[in-house]
Amino acid sequence: MVAAAHANDGYGSIRIPASACGLVGLKPSRGRTSVGPNRAPGLLGNVVEHVLTRSVRDTAAILDAVAGPMPGDLFVAPPPARPYHDEVGADPGHLRVGLQLQDPNLPSPTAPECLAAVRATGRLLESLGHAVEESFPSALSGPTGLGGPLGVIGASAVAARLDAWSERTGRPIGPDDVEPATWARAEEGRRYTAAQVHWAVQRLMAGVMRCQEWWAEGFDLLVTPTMKQLPPKIGAEVDLRAVFGLFTMPWSVTGQPAISLPLYWSEDGLPVGVQLVAAYGREDVLIRVAAQLEQAQPWASRWPALERPHVSL
Repeated sequence: MVAAAHANDGYGSIRIPASACGLVGLKPSRGRTSVGPNRAPGLLGNVVEHVLTRSVRDTAAILDAVAGPMPGDLFVAPPPARPYHDEVGADPGHLRVGLQLQDPNLPSPTAPECLAAVRATGRLLESLGHAVEESFPSALSGPTGLGGPLGVIGASAVAARLDAWSERTGRPIGPDDVEPATWARAEEGRRYTAAQVHWAVQRLMAGVMRCQEWWAEGFDLLVTPTMKQLPPKIGAEVDLRAVFGLFTMPWSVTGQPAISLPLYWSEDGLPVGVQLVAAYGREDVLIRVAAQLEQAQPWASRWPALERPHVSL
């Protein structure tokens, strides 16, 4: 409908729509784009602003236009060495790439097409001269994984946002003002104490934040599914956690840049996004390799299949 669409991402809300719609969705590093003093960047500084586009070029050019701090920002990412638009077409060099084929925090299965997308991307990266192996940060799993702590933080954040909107509108926000799932999440969040929220933050800091050690040990790029299942039909009642999974959420917590690319399509013509994650502050690496993949396997002419309803006249 438009050449570029504004979006923000707290746990995957740029990357997941990009995957479902066959678009490019870059979540920048924490502090790369300003949220200014008037908007809280989330309890973990995980909320970032950017866009959805059809091409890596447009994503990079718009990042050049909007990146940078404003007075009052709590987080500021290191400045790039050169404009991001200049990274499009630049040689990414020889990268060490890890493939993640499991969601260590949710036991539900990942769709075969989503796993096939990661494997196919791994083969494509190998053909482009990169070293690829199955590997991912061990800090994603275990007792300090995402499961419990993120649930406490996410639910309490929903409750806090509804309270903020009540204050802003001058009237209490009630169950008839939001979707049932949102209200249920807020009610859950109000049951947690301040001590429990602080426990959850500390738990994540001791666990998921250590994921960046994997990059420090010599990896350049992690490739995962973006979503756990194929895009659901509009209006369908689905278990969002089972459909979306937790592949995008860790990198919002760590603040690392991640991009979803429409590199794979199901037999029914549905887009299947693949997520690429780089070290903190290395959007340049993501843009270089994303542009390389786009050139090797273009998607500009591909559009999701539409299921048109039958109308009797």
